[in-house]
Parts: sequence; C-alpha cells; structure tokens
Amino acid sequence: MEKFLLISAGAVLGANARYWIGDWAAQKFGASFPYGTFIVNFSGSLLLGFFLTLATERLMIDPRWRLLIAVGFLGAYTTFSTFAFESFNLLGKGQWLPGLINLFGSTILGVLAVGLGVYLGKAI
Repeated sequence: MEKFLLISAGAVLGANARYWIGDWAAQKFGASFPYGTFIVNFSGSLLLGFFLTLATERLMIDPRWRLLIAVGFLGAYTTFSTFAFESFNLLGKGQWLPGLINLFGSTILGVLAVGLGVYLGKAI
C-alpha cells in the first residue's frame, strides 16, 4: 500500500504541474505550437536523467524516492521522459538496434496509432 500511495502522491503533483505549465505556455506563447508539451517533454527528460543518475549512481537514495519522483511525479508529468531515458540507456550500452527501434519505432508507431485512433473515433 505504501508504494501505491507514494506513486499516487507524485502523480497528483506531476499531472497538475503538467497542466499548469501547458496553460502557462499557451498564455505566454500562444497556441499555434504545443509549447507546453515541448517544455514538459524537455524538462521531464532532463529531470528524469538527473534524478535517476543521482538516485542510483551517486547518492544511492531510498528506493521509495524513486517511486515518488520518477514513477509518480515524472510519470504523470511526462511519459516522454521515460521513453527518452530508456532509449538513451540502450544506445549508451551499445545496443544500437534495440535503441533505435525503441527511439524511432515508438515515435513512428505512436503517430500512426494516434492517426488510427482519430480515424476510429470519427468512424463511430
């Protein structure tokens, strides 16, 4: 139950931070480009890489912090950060094919899946 509560607490904060940044960016820069998503994806990836490196390689902090921050907060803030971190790790380990498949496959299939979802949504 403790894990569930840690993840949930982080997720509430992360989802609200994502909303706030998206709203702020739209007011500040306009809605002609998804600035909020762009900012969230970049900052979430930066924060995840920084936090996980500190948590697992430098400070060896309690694993519960990983649940709260990496899984909960950043998971709700942006899943792009997890995707970017996993792709980076594969490439960093010299696993070029899996890394590139994850990087480009997720991107291309994600866009195609959105298109299919839009098509199906309109077909109903």
